[in-house]
Amino acid sequence: MFIDEARIRVYAGGGGNGCMAFRREKFVPRGGPSGGDGGRGGDIVMESSERHNTLVHFRFNPEYKAQRGRHGEGSNCTGKEGEGIVLKVPVGTIVYDDNTGEVVHDFSSSDDRIVIARGGRGGRGNQHFATPTHQAPREHELGRPGEERMLRLELKLLADVGLVGYPNVGKSTLISRISAARPKIADYAFTTLQPNLGVVTIGELPDEESYVVADIPGLIEGAHEGHGLGIQFLRHIERTRLLVHMVDVSDASGRPDPVNDFEVIMGELASFGAGLEDKPMMVVGAKSDVANPEKLAKLKKYCEKRGYPFMQISAVTGDNINKLKYSVGAVVRQMRSGSYEGPRPLPKPRAKELPVKPRAKKKAVAKKAAAKKPANQQKSASKRVAQSRRSQTARPKAGRKKATAAKPKKKLSLKQRARR
Repeated sequence: MFIDEARIRVYAGGGGNGCMAFRREKFVPRGGPSGGDGGRGGDIVMESSERHNTLVHFRFNPEYKAQRGRHGEGSNCTGKEGEGIVLKVPVGTIVYDDNTGEVVHDFSSSDDRIVIARGGRGGRGNQHFATPTHQAPREHELGRPGEERMLRLELKLLADVGLVGYPNVGKSTLISRISAARPKIADYAFTTLQPNLGVVTIGELPDEESYVVADIPGLIEGAHEGHGLGIQFLRHIERTRLLVHMVDVSDASGRPDPVNDFEVIMGELASFGAGLEDKPMMVVGAKSDVANPEKLAKLKKYCEKRGYPFMQISAVTGDNINKLKYSVGAVVRQMRSGSYEGPRPLPKPRAKELPVKPRAKKKAVAKKAAAKKPANQQKSASKRVAQSRRSQTARPKAGRKKATAAKPKKKLSLKQRARR
């Protein structure tokens, strides 16, 4: 079973407690304090090993706890230190802190060791608290607890070359022809359910060279949305130096356009977000023994236009297999030495911009000018506009008088009427 991701919890050992004791011996009056210190707790150590190639041993045993230190004893005896635990991981494993997401360590080479959880310090015995004025101390320290961490392990295979393409285009057949790997091969899609590694050897002794090829499960359109087997396996080709993109140029695939197949896979590589689409790439037209001449010519013309090296092969008949092995080996050799100057893909042409209407141009210019103004000027201008609007609303219009309500007339009595 191939497991490339696991979560584990580690507990480092706690320190032992310090001892409170006094020396009681014949002919030694007032022997004084003799409490020893507690032992240190065990550490959790992680080490990379080439004997492991999967994280399956962490999937079913997710908790690891180191031994705690022994308590201190009398006669100034220090407690025994706790035994630590060494966890073996495959080369290429990245350790993350599951709570913060921070990278703890990247095991990119063999026999790399790191302490991922430190044991607690042992407490001090009462012998350390004796002073000229406090000669019989009864104070002692407790041991410190060890570190406790929740970790996430992610395995990224280390390979020089990665094979990508649609399902059933011949990736597994190719790696079985150029290396000693024996992956499952069948005439249906998604035969490969886990990555396969193969070591390719070229040349003869003493000038023999080798490189590692990784075969990952096939991609389909919409894999970044979860279609097919998804794109989680693409993490295994993040560290590759070269990608070999295999395209089926026969009629057995049922897809009419090989260029569209190529662009779909490139879109899925771009959606993964690790810069896979920018890696040096070699395009291989697979199944050339039953190739459609029109498809082959169209794909070859597209690769020449875009700047991709192209080669047609047949893994069944062995056509151009050795040529492909040595071509890939030459590129890997140059990239290892840092002298690679091979062709790199050209950027995609941008779509032509539509003409902008004059009104839209004015609005765009005004927006750019407003954006270039400093924030203080924009705030002062907005304040001025608000003040002018307030003054306009508060100021009465000329030529109009405020309407006043008519006062009600008082009623006169009969005497007041007679006086008038």
